[in-house]
Amino acid sequence: MQPLLSQACWDTLYMVGWSTLIAIVFGLPLGVLLVLTDRGGLLQNAFVNKVIGQIVNIVRSMPFIILMVALMGFTRVIVGTTIGREAAIVPLAIGAIPFFARLVETSVREVDSGLIEAVQSMGGNTWTVVRKVLVPESLPSLISATTTTIVALIGYSAMAGTVGAGGLGDIAIRYGYQRFEANLMWITVAILAVVISLIQFAGDSGARVLHRRAGKGGDPIRFNLFAGRTAATATKTG
Repeated sequence: MQPLLSQACWDTLYMVGWSTLIAIVFGLPLGVLLVLTDRGGLLQNAFVNKVIGQIVNIVRSMPFIILMVALMGFTRVIVGTTIGREAAIVPLAIGAIPFFARLVETSVREVDSGLIEAVQSMGGNTWTVVRKVLVPESLPSLISATTTTIVALIGYSAMAGTVGAGGLGDIAIRYGYQRFEANLMWITVAILAVVISLIQFAGDSGARVLHRRAGKGGDPIRFNLFAGRTAATATKTG
C-alpha cells in the first residue's frame, strides 16, 4: 500500500497547494476591500461593502459537500471534468476564498490607525496605505490566517475524496470504509495529523519570527516613511 499512500499524499498536497494559492490571490484583496469600503474606511461605500459581505457570507455558510455538488457544472466548464484532483481544486478554492477573506479582514482591522493617518498626512494615497501599512503591518496575522486556511483545506480535501477527487480522503473511504480495512483508515488519519501538525508548527513559527523582528526593530514602516520624507526635505533645503 505504500505506493498508493504516497500518491494519495501527493494528490492531497497538490490540491491544497493550488487551492491555497488561489485563495490568497483572490481572498487577500477581497479582505482588504471589505475593510476599505466599511464605515470610516478610506473607500467608504456602504452598498459595495454590503454586497461583498453578503456574497462572502453566503458562500461561507454552505457546507463544503453541498458547495462541491452545486459547482459541478461550473467545474466541468473550467477543467472539463468533475472527477480527479484538478476538478477538486475549483470548489476547494471557491470555498476557501471567502474564508480567507474574512481572516484577512480581521487581521487588517488590527493595524494601528495612527500609521494610516501618518501616511495620509504625507500625501500617501489609498494604494500607498495598503502597500506600505495595511499589508506589511498585518503580515504576522496574515501568516496565521494562511495557516488556518491550509488546515481547513486539508479537511475539505478529505471530504472531496468521497466523490472521487483522490487524495487521502479517497483512500480512507475506498479502502478503509468500503473494504473494511480499518488499519489503512487509521494510517491515513495519522498521516493527516502529522501533516497538519507540521503545517501548524511552520505557520506559528513564521508568525512568531515576524512578531519578534517587529519588536526588536520598533516600527520599521513608520521609520522608512519618515526617513524618506526627511531625505526629501533635506534635498530641497540644500
